[in-house]
Amino acid sequence: MGKYFGTDGFRGEANIDLTVEHAYKVGRYLGYYFGKDKPESEHARIVIGKDTRRSSYMFEYSLVAGLTASGADVYLMHVTPTPSVSYIVRSDEFDCGIMISASHNPFYDNGIKIINNQGSKMDAAVEEEIEKYIDGLIPEIPYATRENIGRTTDYSMGRNRYIGYLMTVPTRGFKNLKIGLDCANGASSTVAKAVFDALGAKTYVIHNEPDGTNINRDCGSTHIESLKKFVLENQLDAGFAYDGDADRCLAVDEKGNLIDGDMILYICGTYLKEQGKLINNTVVTTVMSNLGLYKAFDAAGINYMKTAVGDKYVYECMMENGYILGGEQSGHIIFAKNARTGDGVLTSLKLMEVMIERKTKMSELVRGLQIYPQLLVNVRVRDKALVMQNEQVLAAAKQVETSLGDEGRILLRESGTEPLIRVMVEAKTDALCKQHADAVVQVIKDLGFEA
Repeated sequence: MGKYFGTDGFRGEANIDLTVEHAYKVGRYLGYYFGKDKPESEHARIVIGKDTRRSSYMFEYSLVAGLTASGADVYLMHVTPTPSVSYIVRSDEFDCGIMISASHNPFYDNGIKIINNQGSKMDAAVEEEIEKYIDGLIPEIPYATRENIGRTTDYSMGRNRYIGYLMTVPTRGFKNLKIGLDCANGASSTVAKAVFDALGAKTYVIHNEPDGTNINRDCGSTHIESLKKFVLENQLDAGFAYDGDADRCLAVDEKGNLIDGDMILYICGTYLKEQGKLINNTVVTTVMSNLGLYKAFDAAGINYMKTAVGDKYVYECMMENGYILGGEQSGHIIFAKNARTGDGVLTSLKLMEVMIERKTKMSELVRGLQIYPQLLVNVRVRDKALVMQNEQVLAAAKQVETSLGDEGRILLRESGTEPLIRVMVEAKTDALCKQHADAVVQVIKDLGFEA
């Protein structure tokens, strides 16, 4: 990770960690970088999307100012999911895309995600150059003048084209199925209902009235309880919850039970294997995936890879090895034949396809999968690196690992987007998970690392 850019872009509290000046300089550098090798009469073409945070408009205007000042032409998709920007960059041959979002974070945070011309996350080398420019470590970039100043164009048609593409993904319609959607008061509010309605579902939607401050607030994939209740109260066949920028999806079955990212990987992985379409017979996971998922894959004869946490790393592993399915427990699921990043609405359509093709209920799709109790404790700290290097902390984690043996595990890692140390424990019982996680967390606190 760099000074500003983490595993999921440049993220932080708006106008504190990520300011309008930062956004302007990101725009200035990207406009210069993608235009410097073009003929004088040709401008770089960059497309921008945003989520529903109040600060997203502020950052959009700042980025546009920087980009056009460097001579780039900018196309605005307005409020739209991150995967739609990825799709449009590829299909309409833009030089790059920018998504303004802090994903599942609270409304006062925001972020800048840069997407390359292949629709995946920007190379770290380019992000490093942007950081140098922000810090004044490279020469100032010349301003474009006269006819070389960039233009800004409304490109809401790009979002509509993405909606049209999603409608072509399912092999069958959703007629007579009652489906609930939790849009997290975020970017999926402009897309998800239109897709499910067009495919014939009886669509019931909650949390689709964004006001700039209610994104992810007690709703969406990070607060699944309201969707569980909604599915049960309305006797729905299934429900799907997205995060703020709609690159994640978690599901709820007809009984109100959570279907998390690991379960989605199991459902889609076993289905693709049955269809003879699971290339190289392998699913890509992260180190956070549940031990029960690996045992279930072993039983089903499916191979798996483990990467660092972050859909960026999942995607890189998939591309390097030709795998077509991968994802995270949090609901970032990548279907490589359809997308280059996690796509929440696409994931919900893929789950619907399995349910319909198997002619069964959502709850029955996870037969054969036994999830181990898992506890994740986040500790806010002043310096993540110091915690991860501390011998006493590492010794406490090692002691838990030895105690659990083959019947569980512990994972200690830094958050890629927040000042947090994440302590994850899996064991036979919830009580054991809490006992072991508390022991490690207490060591961190006793050593004075807690912020």
